[in-house]
Amino acid sequence: MGTFTAIEKRRFWILVIIVSISGFSQGMLLPLISVIFERDGVSSALNGLNATGLYIGTLLISPFMEAPLRRFGYKPIIVTGGIFVFLSLLLFPLWKSIVFWFILRLLIGIGDHALHFATQTWITSFSPQQGLGRNIAIYGLSFGLGFAVGPLFVPLVNVFEGLPFIVSGFLCLFAWSLVFLLKNDFPNVISGNTIAGGLIVRFKGTIAVAWLAFLGPFGYGFLESSLNAIYPIYAIRSGIGVTSVSLFLATFSAGGIISQLPLGMLSDRMGRRPVLLLALGGGALAFFVASHVETSTIAVICAFFTAGLFVGSIYSLGISYMSDLTPKALLPTGNLLCGIFFSLGSLMGPFLGGLFLEFDASFSYLLLISLFLATLFVVSMIGTRKK
Repeated sequence: MGTFTAIEKRRFWILVIIVSISGFSQGMLLPLISVIFERDGVSSALNGLNATGLYIGTLLISPFMEAPLRRFGYKPIIVTGGIFVFLSLLLFPLWKSIVFWFILRLLIGIGDHALHFATQTWITSFSPQQGLGRNIAIYGLSFGLGFAVGPLFVPLVNVFEGLPFIVSGFLCLFAWSLVFLLKNDFPNVISGNTIAGGLIVRFKGTIAVAWLAFLGPFGYGFLESSLNAIYPIYAIRSGIGVTSVSLFLATFSAGGIISQLPLGMLSDRMGRRPVLLLALGGGALAFFVASHVETSTIAVICAFFTAGLFVGSIYSLGISYMSDLTPKALLPTGNLLCGIFFSLGSLMGPFLGGLFLEFDASFSYLLLISLFLATLFVVSMIGTRKK
């Protein structure tokens, strides 16, 4: 960030703070609603289905995000997204209903996607090429820290069921109010017949040059959703205690937080593709080992921590890689596609995981995750050779 001007440095850190509070609200919301529904006797299937509202909201709004960003700029999109999230969080305590809460989660998905889409695009647009990996890593680290702290506020539900929603809502309001300190800016103007067409044309053009980079967000979405939604069910059915499962997931998150910045800086020096391949290959190997040592809590903790060190950064690596491959004028489209691929992975994780448990497969669920990462590794290798 040494090449940032004073204005750009202040802008960068304000965007980082906003994203960290967004991560906090998401990290709190997922387990909080699950706990509340579980106490109320809602079935696990319906509980899990309700959680998909966030990702469905992201997919629904994605085709309509780029045009307003180009027309109104980054700041109005962030403000609008913040309003959606803030108001939705404060509406949760007013009426407890599965359908109503699903709609609120869908609205939060829309608001969060607006926020991330605008902040990601803004950061990638003004970050110098030699520091892009580091800046996106800090961006990912801030979200990860917020996401990790969020669940710690779930016990507030024991004081008053609506208290966690209210606390999270006002923290979001505080963070988003910082955006008013920034001067609005706009993405690069599109020029040329190839990329000046409609959304589908820009999607095709961006995917053609940067499809390999989207494997990062897609893979991370699959991992995050399947590990948090499906693995606990598999583990408990396998006789692993709830405390141990929580510890496994926490160590995975810790590994991702620790390695986020080092891997981002390494990608600035070595290039994105080698580091992305290293992350996918290392993660696949770590989960493969974990699937064979499930009887040892210490061994699984070490394997999960190692897996987090490798694959906890593949989302931010994917964004950096996409920014390298995509023309500046198409960065909004590229960031939009990163969010879409992340959401597709997030929806696919619980779906495939649910099928796995439904058929009562005899091999470890962690082996399934290992095979998934290995597949992404092979596809990345093939894509690298073609290039």
